[in-house]
Amino acid sequence: MSKLVARLGVPALTVLVLAGCGSSNSTSSTATTTETSGSNSANAAIAAQVPAAIKSKGTLTVAADATYAPNEFIASDGHTVVGMDADLMQALGTVMGLKVKMVNATFDTIIPGLAAGKYDVGASSFTDTKEREKTVDFVDYFSAGISFYAKAGANTGVKTVEDLCGKKVSVEKGTTEEEEAKAQGGKCTKAGKQSVTVLVYPNQNGANLAISSGRAELGMADSPIAAYQVKQSSGAFALVGETYGAAPYGLAIPKGTGMTTPILAALKTLIANGTYTQILTKWGVQAGAITTPAINGATS
Repeated sequence: MSKLVARLGVPALTVLVLAGCGSSNSTSSTATTTETSGSNSANAAIAAQVPAAIKSKGTLTVAADATYAPNEFIASDGHTVVGMDADLMQALGTVMGLKVKMVNATFDTIIPGLAAGKYDVGASSFTDTKEREKTVDFVDYFSAGISFYAKAGANTGVKTVEDLCGKKVSVEKGTTEEEEAKAQGGKCTKAGKQSVTVLVYPNQNGANLAISSGRAELGMADSPIAAYQVKQSSGAFALVGETYGAAPYGLAIPKGTGMTTPILAALKTLIANGTYTQILTKWGVQAGAITTPAINGATS
């Protein structure tokens, strides 16, 4: 996955510094949480599919790197995790008869945290990949590509990922963008060209700041994130080149917990009753809507 952006009601200049996608290891950052319930009603048949261990807790602990607006970010109150993924998880929790507690965690700590039993779900714009499926299971719910963005008016000369040779690009640690940029650097070197200088930051905020400060020539982020940050930048940022590599986002779930079945069923319910479309439309990301969610549908 990958990420970017802002707090509601924060000036556009601040937006350039805020932003998140991916996975790795280490411990979680200090968590901020919120507990709410969705506007749907519980579905008894789906609630019955929830494993006893989760049902007895009554609450799903859901981790998100809240620096990746509009998918997940911190609200103007300074601690509430909001965004498309947060709204979707609240709605899914309601259908399953569960409360949802959103926890803010650094992106590359989420999958290790899931594997260690610290979180029940990771909802943080994770691209479902075959490599990640070795550690966790995914319920795929969205489709996104990778986009490039830079300071408005910058002549980056980048149209496709092959044009990154010799460029300085900022990415968030543990994301598919980091993997893509480094892989392209190897291809550039093999072709006798200058490699890609990949500037890796702990969160999307740092990756954005690198661009606005001039340390990086451009950045890479998931397509809905890049589009949103450009829209919120009051003309400071612009999209460059072509979006590529469409792939599914997945809700990450620890293997063996039995939660993929009820989450998939709840997601299908939200798609059928229109709640799913309403949530995506609210955050302006309806272009990534899918009609057929799946478990572990990685394409690469």
